[in-house]
Amino acid sequence: MKMPRRRFPAALLTAVLAAAVLPAPAPALAAGGGERWTTDLSRVDGDDVNVRHTRAGLRLADPRPVAARPPRSAATEGTFLAAPRTLARPATRVRAEITARAAAGATVEAQVRGWRTGGWTEWRDATDGAVFDRPVSRVQARLVLGTRRSGATVEVRALRLTADTADTAAAVTAATPGLTYRVYATRVGLVGELTANGHTIVPRDHFVALPSRRGLAPPNTGDYTVRVCTTSGSRCEYAPVWDVGPWNTRDDYWNLSAVRENWKDLPRGRPQAQAAYQYGYHGGRDQFGRVVLNPAGIDLADGTFWDGLQLSTNAWVDVAYLWTGAGPRGVVGDGPLNIRAGAGTAYAARGLAARYANVPIQCYVTGQTVAGPYRTTSRWNRLAAGQYVSHAYVSAVYGGTVPPC
Repeated sequence: MKMPRRRFPAALLTAVLAAAVLPAPAPALAAGGGERWTTDLSRVDGDDVNVRHTRAGLRLADPRPVAARPPRSAATEGTFLAAPRTLARPATRVRAEITARAAAGATVEAQVRGWRTGGWTEWRDATDGAVFDRPVSRVQARLVLGTRRSGATVEVRALRLTADTADTAAAVTAATPGLTYRVYATRVGLVGELTANGHTIVPRDHFVALPSRRGLAPPNTGDYTVRVCTTSGSRCEYAPVWDVGPWNTRDDYWNLSAVRENWKDLPRGRPQAQAAYQYGYHGGRDQFGRVVLNPAGIDLADGTFWDGLQLSTNAWVDVAYLWTGAGPRGVVGDGPLNIRAGAGTAYAARGLAARYANVPIQCYVTGQTVAGPYRTTSRWNRLAAGQYVSHAYVSAVYGGTVPPC
């Protein structure tokens, strides 16, 4: 069962936030040091969702209230994703200045993430400057525009960014390695509609939705991937996070309370919807005031639900939030790919790895030779105990060197 999703802050804003982005010419130095640049907001392309650029600035392409058009959600919003920018030198803080005009009921928010050897950090709200616990070599920013009132518009005229070095004692680590929680899963459905990252849902699709944009991957990437398994462990799927929901849109429940966007008094790993449904938390309602009808903490696309896990109804599942881990990652270039119980196609299938999923590779073994889209090889990568995929279908490996098992 697909529940409404997408988040929206209630406040109006017109001014200064913090974030990051874009390839540029020679870096400019900001007063007091740091690298400074201006984002080209006119570069609206396929990575962007429901935004357009006019002489007045960046604005929502379709600002109609959600009740007037699908998909149904608690707000109308659009997202501008800037290209990543490689910094002249590593930085630990990114700040942004937004020049915007917003009517009452409309909002604009800047968010930023940073790249280091092991992959991207989570997206950070950029209100007072995004500070990273370790230096990052690349940064990327996005703007989220929206409205919860008919006729309320926002126009972003400029986004200026500065990357520098902050006192790392002020930094907060978003998560620790190896986070896995048991949560309730519902089915997405909604074939033909758009996800929060602009992907058009197809039949038997393979992705998931989480109730926070902090782990939302750009389209056709697995920058944020989960491993979701049945509670028996008999079936698993590695799938990218391409949508926001169910229920809430600011509930990164896998993070520490010091980092979690909302509901900081809840135990780590407990979705707000679960607390509302089971214990009457927040009056039994979600962040938008809707009565919570199930305890869902993850939404599964139909292919993930039916084919990956072979579920027939909503169920409790074990979810690993793989970007919180460490070590080498392999990018599944073609899929959904069968996960095998051993290093050959004669071994039983234990689930699927979706196309674009970034999977943690523990080590590799020699097994059956397979001719795939990237190479012909006898190498098989072990993802976890009893889970193997052929290296012939892995387009790239990053985050370290994969050892033999």
